[in-house]
Amino acid sequence: MSRNPSERPIHEIQPLDRPINVSSIPLRSPFRYPGGKTWLVPRVRQWLTSLSFQVSEFIEPFAGGGIIGLTVAAENLAQHVTMCELDADIAATWHTILADSGGAEWLANRILGFQPTLQGVKEILIGTPGSQRERAFRTVLKNRTFRGGILAPGSALLNTGENGRGILSRWYPNTLSERLSDIAAIRGRITFIEGDGLTLIDCEAHYANSVWFLDPPYSGGKKAAGKRLYTCYLLDHERLFNLVSTLEGDFLMTYEDDQEVVELARSHNLDMELVAMKNTHHKVVYELLIGKNLDWLRR
Repeated sequence: MSRNPSERPIHEIQPLDRPINVSSIPLRSPFRYPGGKTWLVPRVRQWLTSLSFQVSEFIEPFAGGGIIGLTVAAENLAQHVTMCELDADIAATWHTILADSGGAEWLANRILGFQPTLQGVKEILIGTPGSQRERAFRTVLKNRTFRGGILAPGSALLNTGENGRGILSRWYPNTLSERLSDIAAIRGRITFIEGDGLTLIDCEAHYANSVWFLDPPYSGGKKAAGKRLYTCYLLDHERLFNLVSTLEGDFLMTYEDDQEVVELARSHNLDMELVAMKNTHHKVVYELLIGKNLDWLRR
């Protein structure tokens, strides 16, 4: 797919304009996450293996569905992974899976034992969870039965769904159970923090052997899709760029292709590339990758 040169705010796209086929990439997350980064996994592998040092800590301040952090831990691309998330419902899920001994097993059994009727799903969603584990189950249930996996206010249950299966379209209990079991097996290599990603960056910026993957909510520039996708979509993007400019370790950041974001990156002397991906409608779109030096990406 070609674009008008005037629409390329950085420089000519090289082979990066060919989307990566995600069919061969392991799906490790229990979430169907809007803005998820499965398509970026091969680029992250390329980045981390290009570094001249052993990564002691891989930090993901805006974890969301967590596919990148889970992949890094599962494939031993770093000695340890720290994931951080502000959204309380998503955090409850990661707390249950990663920080709660036996939580992943409990959640898997809860999913396997649930019979998802429309009435039963609605009762769970409008109810008040009695524990963090039950909140985690409700979050996974909502993510798997709502359109696009969107958890933000205003989202709605699937109606027709795939092949007319409605709310069952994305409810795969056996698959979810297997993913949770796989995560439980690597739980010792992952720390989860519930909190503000910007605060985490500010506190940990001085560690030279830490690397950072930053996928902030899509609320930068004029496009600002984050409001309809995420509960915690508000972010001080200028502060984020100021903070990443202080990082001692290397980092990779993803953003929407937006001119205001490009200007922020330029003003902080950061390197940029446009990378093609396919969205949920199988349309080729472009995202910005931003870092200190992206020569590894152009090889």
